[in-house]
Amino acid sequence: MSDRQSHKSDLSDERWALIEPVITAWKARHRSVSGHQGNYGMREIVNALLYQSRTGCQWDYLPHDLPPAGAVKYYFYKCRDDGTDQTIHDLLRWQVREKRGRLADPSLVVLDTQSLHAAAEVPAGTTGRYANKKVPGRKRALAVDVLGLMIAVVVLAASVHDNAFGTALLDKVAANAGTLTKALVDQGFKTTVVDHGRQVGIEVEVVERNPADAGFVPQPKRWIVEQTNGILMLHRRLVRDYEHRTASAESRVYWAISDRMSRMLTGTSTPAWRGA
Repeated sequence: MSDRQSHKSDLSDERWALIEPVITAWKARHRSVSGHQGNYGMREIVNALLYQSRTGCQWDYLPHDLPPAGAVKYYFYKCRDDGTDQTIHDLLRWQVREKRGRLADPSLVVLDTQSLHAAAEVPAGTTGRYANKKVPGRKRALAVDVLGLMIAVVVLAASVHDNAFGTALLDKVAANAGTLTKALVDQGFKTTVVDHGRQVGIEVEVVERNPADAGFVPQPKRWIVEQTNGILMLHRRLVRDYEHRTASAESRVYWAISDRMSRMLTGTSTPAWRGA
């Protein structure tokens, strides 16, 4: 850790220790031809990513006491493209589940989508309009376990039907969690998702809303994905979609949830920005 004054989003020594082995191994595999290891410590690179995630600032508005935008972008894109962001996330998730007395991978997940407005500079070819909610932009779909921990994320144009999100999520969770046998979905997902679940060995149950309920009524087990969506809203970079590529939008979610899980494992709370 440098001698600079810390930001609230910075990794503590305990949180850094959770991911440092993965980062160090990754760094060793990415030496330059000359053997140069770069001018910036990887802990500070991660601190910059977490700062941007929590504050929502643009690349060029990263504080001067953090590595410059060019260096942070380089490592963000590298980790996105080779899956290191997901590797870190999955290792932390396994630790949280085992700490809670559960197997590393779940047997049940809950699927849901969330509509997001896209920033003006986001390419029009990767966005669309969600007719039901009149939201122009993208949708983010999550598969979470009963603890609210993310198993998979998919980001596509808001105009894409929930069926496409559902099948993409099922493919991801089937590949990432071999113990999975059941998925709960809401009524936005149709027969296509149920049928696809059978093809990948996952029973898909559509949880129907009680017609007698008025307003928002949490549904048993399904409510946990709403809680996870709410936690993501603590990260201002995720409140609106600013990413040119959907892969970058998904990577942002991995880093945000990894931030949360590292706090869960070390018993530290997430600083609130309400009223700031």
